[in-house]
Amino acid sequence: MSIIIVADDHPLYRDAVNDVIDRYVDHELRLQAADLNQVYQQLSQQPDADLVLLDLNMPGMNGLQGLIELRRQFPATAVAMLSAHDDKHTVLEAIKLGASGYISKSLAHDALAAAINQLLRGEMYLPALSFQSTTEETVVEPESNVREQLTERQFQVLLLLGQGASNKDIATQLHIAETTVKTHVSAILDKLELDNRMQAGLLANRLPGQVLN
Repeated sequence: MSIIIVADDHPLYRDAVNDVIDRYVDHELRLQAADLNQVYQQLSQQPDADLVLLDLNMPGMNGLQGLIELRRQFPATAVAMLSAHDDKHTVLEAIKLGASGYISKSLAHDALAAAINQLLRGEMYLPALSFQSTTEETVVEPESNVREQLTERQFQVLLLLGQGASNKDIATQLHIAETTVKTHVSAILDKLELDNRMQAGLLANRLPGQVLN
């Protein structure tokens, strides 16, 4: 059973998230906070909290600086950003700084519940926008180099990571066990020298013309 902290300074939105959690998410305890100081207070009392849903613009955040400090002081607790704006630069910067996910406030209740449950399974949640190809200048690893380093199944998993699929989604589509997916993801990160599945997904999207058969 999970401990979740909902941190947002807008009572109506906070109540809406609380309602989604109470109705659709299996949890032991749900706490709330209206500013960053209250988040620290809640985590001091519940250091084993599993997930903080953290409003990007609430008092005390100072942009992503609040995320940096929170991850530094409570590294074992997953943090997902809540924001009305999901521009790609901010999403990727948040992930780079240690966020486990980035949730748009425009998500419907069922999608929000799915995102929270995905995060509680230890998976990353990102809006589809963040997986689209970037216009920034990047070095694209040739497809042949990637294929040579991965097995055929690992390459299939990589392409699905590029679509933002969760481990459960990948397992269903490839008709394999979820534990097997986790093994493949770990192998992909190791072989391609990547830090996380977000980087793997971005790499997959930079491979030209790739569609999973």
